[in-house]
Amino acid sequence: MEHVLSVPVCVNVLILCKCSFQGQCQDCRVGGPNLWACLENGCAYIGCGESHGDHSTVHSEEMRHNLTVNLTTLRVWCYACAKEVFLERKLGPPNLLPSTAQPISLPQSTSQVTQGVTSDDLDMETEEEDDVRARGLTGLKNIGNTCYMNAALQALSNCPPLSQFFLDCGGLVRTDKKPALCKSYQKLIADLWHKNRPAFVVPTNLFQGIKTVNPMFRGYSQQDSQEFLRCLMDQLHEELKETLVELEDGGGPGAGTGVGSNSSPDEDDRSHSDGDYQSCESCGSGEGTQCLGESDEADTLIGSEELAKSSREWQSEKNLINELHRTGTHGHLDKDVDTASEDRAIISCQGAIKQVHVRSLKQAFKHQRKYRSVISDVFDGTIISSVQCLTCDRVSVTLETFQDISLPIPGKEDLAKLHSSSHQTALVKAGSCGEAYAAQGWIAFVLEYIKRFALSLSLSWFWGPVVTLQDCLAAFFARDELKGDNMYSCEKCRKLRNGVKFCKVQSLPEILCIHLKRFRHELMFSTKIGTHVSFPLDGLDLQPFLAKESSAQTTTYDLLSVICHHGTASSGHYVAYCRNDLNKLWYEFDDQSVTEVSESCVQNAEAYVLFYKKSSEEAQKARRRVTALLGVTEPSLLQFYVSRQWLNKFRTFAEPGPISNHDFLCLHGGVPPHKAAYIDDLVLMLPQNVWDHLYSRYGGGPAVNHLYVCHTCQMEIEKLEKRRKNELDMFVRLNKAFQEEDAPVVIYCISMQWFREWEAFVKGKDNDPPGPIDNSKIAVNKNGHIILKQGADSGQISEETWNFLHSIHGGGPMVTVRPNVSHQEADVSQAEEKIEMETRTV
Repeated sequence: MEHVLSVPVCVNVLILCKCSFQGQCQDCRVGGPNLWACLENGCAYIGCGESHGDHSTVHSEEMRHNLTVNLTTLRVWCYACAKEVFLERKLGPPNLLPSTAQPISLPQSTSQVTQGVTSDDLDMETEEEDDVRARGLTGLKNIGNTCYMNAALQALSNCPPLSQFFLDCGGLVRTDKKPALCKSYQKLIADLWHKNRPAFVVPTNLFQGIKTVNPMFRGYSQQDSQEFLRCLMDQLHEELKETLVELEDGGGPGAGTGVGSNSSPDEDDRSHSDGDYQSCESCGSGEGTQCLGESDEADTLIGSEELAKSSREWQSEKNLINELHRTGTHGHLDKDVDTASEDRAIISCQGAIKQVHVRSLKQAFKHQRKYRSVISDVFDGTIISSVQCLTCDRVSVTLETFQDISLPIPGKEDLAKLHSSSHQTALVKAGSCGEAYAAQGWIAFVLEYIKRFALSLSLSWFWGPVVTLQDCLAAFFARDELKGDNMYSCEKCRKLRNGVKFCKVQSLPEILCIHLKRFRHELMFSTKIGTHVSFPLDGLDLQPFLAKESSAQTTTYDLLSVICHHGTASSGHYVAYCRNDLNKLWYEFDDQSVTEVSESCVQNAEAYVLFYKKSSEEAQKARRRVTALLGVTEPSLLQFYVSRQWLNKFRTFAEPGPISNHDFLCLHGGVPPHKAAYIDDLVLMLPQNVWDHLYSRYGGGPAVNHLYVCHTCQMEIEKLEKRRKNELDMFVRLNKAFQEEDAPVVIYCISMQWFREWEAFVKGKDNDPPGPIDNSKIAVNKNGHIILKQGADSGQISEETWNFLHSIHGGGPMVTVRPNVSHQEADVSQAEEKIEMETRTV
């Protein structure tokens, strides 16, 4: 903190003077906004930020000037602390909060904490604000038809479980993946919820990152706000996802408790974001056969290392590799690789039969792990789908993970079916979601029907047919008849059959994202459904749509934010209505403009995307109880470390789930070596009385009151580094020898997609091995022979290199080319194949 204390007293005057400067970066001459001015006494430097050349950071590193101010947002950043500082406070001796855990540098070291946390550290229901103005009321500048992005960002910003994670658990926002969108989003949230409340923020960095991830958002044309949401959340999940700790029975601390609060053993190995948003992933694989000796990949791997062995020794080493390959244990993997891809039919959420491409062997290997992130924790739910064949009565059940639900807007005929008693009776007999109406009793149903009819008569003059959000949900979860072009492929009958599909919710997400299908895109034109859909601000009940076996405790939701679209399908404007979590008032976010509005204004809005949060009075009582326990001054003999991430769930979730400390612990109960340096950012220490209360209520764990670096993990890391070095060194030597060959008899081909993953592994960019070699995308089966697919993204390696990689990773199939075959021999070979085909025909 010494560098902060060295700031002159007149720093506020200096900031004001520099903010009046309307110039350019002194290095690249780029203009504002978001220029950064150095606050060092006597330094007049002004440079650009990360969205351009980041010359402000270069200046700080070269000149050792630590403090800089953003001339647009007045945000002051310290490079030495890598944190934001607040210079409006009186500068004096640093008043530091008690450290919650000492950084661990050696194994078996004990962290000593003199004081436990307070209710201020947990930030639970404390109303002490430095400013009476509520935070989070900052606009976003439109930087070229970006109202779709601004509305989506404001809606997400007012989802407390997500925003509080980025504000309070900043140490967990770490990624090596480009474009590091989570870092840009973290800075944006910090700016939007800064207590100084700047007039507006320019989301340049995040917009640049989104355009890098998905080219669809490049340019300045209007885009769909819901598609932007999916792309953003998918990328955040990819950058922040961690492997779920799967403990064997009785093996390791906290056995039987998972990281996720709503995890189910029947859930898919992937979370929703791992594969369902393929359109949001950037595909960088090119076409054409690539020779490793001439590629960029080879340039990065093959250095100027000289071979230490003589030619005789080198030849004997190659022979040894080939011998090991012939007698190795991985030869059988070739039989498991099918170059012909397979398509299987599954049932989608809307009842349509979709063809889903079966994953290859490598993909199956990579996806054996389960992943989670703050995105999946907050938004993931599961739907159980049952399809019954009307011929053999066989029922197939599928569990599907979702992050948002796309609801149809029913028309007049659909509403009549939904509200008719005969249809409800049919639903009850069929056992679909009509059971919920049957459970309410016929009197309640008739009263509800009369109420809906009276409401429709009074309002249909203004908006046409009155449609409620419950109607949309009922239409989505109603049974769907699969017939005609949408017949069901029955596995028992082995034919296309008529069927019936039912959907129910198995597990509810903490925040429910609902997308209303207002846009219809045809071949030549697009249309918009302007029907008004009424939605509740509080008390949305999903109990009628729950599966019988669901274990959900909280089923009611309160509205957090709603994205609205004004205009037509071809042109329009997006705004967001959000409820501020601090003062509970509603505001309209229209780009830079933020205006307080009434609840009736929100209810009359043309909703497009809605965000609902679980409502639980029990959760609020639990937080008040913990606040009271923290106020007890009785000293505690033991203090316990608890995950900051779980404490954030406790503060913001209605159902935080079991305590999970595995985000800072390994399988062996210690701190992973790579997390030891920033353990302070991962844990908080609680007194024994608070820990006992939380543990008795939520369970989980494990209990931790001593932190140490795991020696077993350290040994595994060293072993992995040794393996990487051996594989890399051997490949370099084998590939160099291959480049020196004048006329190789046979050349082996390898998928560049697999090779890039292997390269990332041996270079330490990826901790996971690439899995078995997967050449299925570059191979084609022709007359019983596996040959290289024309235009495939492949590289060329020697036989020894193939045998070396295959002996370690396995996989296949083996694809070879023979460059020394003359044209005459090739013609003879083709003639022989033609004769053989004619003979077979005869």
